[in-house]
Amino acid sequence: MKPIAERFMRYVKIDTQSDPHSSTFPSTEKQKDLSRVLVQELLDMGIADAHLDEFGYVYATVPSNSDKNIPVVCFCSHVDTAPDCTGTNVKPILHENFQGDDIVLPDDPAQIISVSEHPYLKQKLGDDIITASGLTLLGADDKSGVAIIMELASYLQKNNHIKHGDIKILFTPDEEVGRGVDHVDIKKLGADVAYTLDGGELGALESENFSADGVQIDIHGVSAHPGYGKDKLVNAIKIAGEFLDALPKSSLSPETTDGKDGFFHPVDISGNAEKTTIHFIVRDFSEEILHQHEAHLKEILVNTMSKHSKASYAFEVKEQYRNMKEVLDLHPKIIELAANAIKECGLPLHSIPVRGGTDGSRLSFMGLPCPNIFTGEMAFHSKQEYVSVQDMEKATEVLIALVQRWEQSV
Repeated sequence: MKPIAERFMRYVKIDTQSDPHSSTFPSTEKQKDLSRVLVQELLDMGIADAHLDEFGYVYATVPSNSDKNIPVVCFCSHVDTAPDCTGTNVKPILHENFQGDDIVLPDDPAQIISVSEHPYLKQKLGDDIITASGLTLLGADDKSGVAIIMELASYLQKNNHIKHGDIKILFTPDEEVGRGVDHVDIKKLGADVAYTLDGGELGALESENFSADGVQIDIHGVSAHPGYGKDKLVNAIKIAGEFLDALPKSSLSPETTDGKDGFFHPVDISGNAEKTTIHFIVRDFSEEILHQHEAHLKEILVNTMSKHSKASYAFEVKEQYRNMKEVLDLHPKIIELAANAIKECGLPLHSIPVRGGTDGSRLSFMGLPCPNIFTGEMAFHSKQEYVSVQDMEKATEVLIALVQRWEQSV
């Protein structure tokens, strides 16, 4: 088995699922189970400052072996897996020399990974593909990134002839619940630039992502005994249903948009007749249009509420993250060197806007410009998640080329 495959398959067996409903940080203690393993492996490589802090962050430094004054480069991935699909008892399976046949996952034969449903697999003929067994997600998002960074660290420690500056390693918890960098100590990290390893297809370099807000809507009805509710009871649940039914059917939703089109999307609803709360996520690449989506959403709500004079509402917007392009456009060298490293490794360069966010988008606005590099992770957050071993190997090669380009650029 290829070393990166063995490393990755060990990591995904450790349950690190985060919890959006938790008020602790990290949201689940079990995320630290993998982080402790990573720290020990880094120490065993001879990386002396590797440590886990109280918040669940792993910090480490591969020391410079160059006499030049080189910008400090950080590579970052997250250890947690998504709440969307269970990450307990992951059983990774290595499918060697993939030839295009359907991959039937043994623990649930209804889970079939086919080229027709996953067209990227057409490019992976001859690759070794890792999947889960059918009952869980795999965890390639983002343990593929973790494995790639760990392979880079191991390689640099063993190959002192590869000249590079200080390389910082950062592994974060809780990225999947939007809190991944809440407690990052930027000063302690001490990096000048960063790259997240949390991307998809081979050769992808991502420097643009959604701007994102969350919206909480509280609908207040009037409670009354249902047996005596005539002309008194105002049911907040029914008003919420009416409001949701008034949302656009053919636009402004994840189901109906792609490319650079944004949306608003209800993700959670709870409550009773007296009060019902709906949470939305709102997304667009333009902050101006993002606010237009919010105004449109509020207009739909106001129109619905106008039919219920005894009911009331609250509409609260909370900023989540912003398009990293705004920051990265000021630092073209960061993108240029990564693009050249990808090309140097003989790969096609893909610059695709991310219809989501990464830790890098928030780090960029914290003063650490941070685009995103591919890992090969595909169909993430699902039982049909998979990754190509060769994609992970190529990503490692890109990082090795990239650290040398930074050293040569000074």
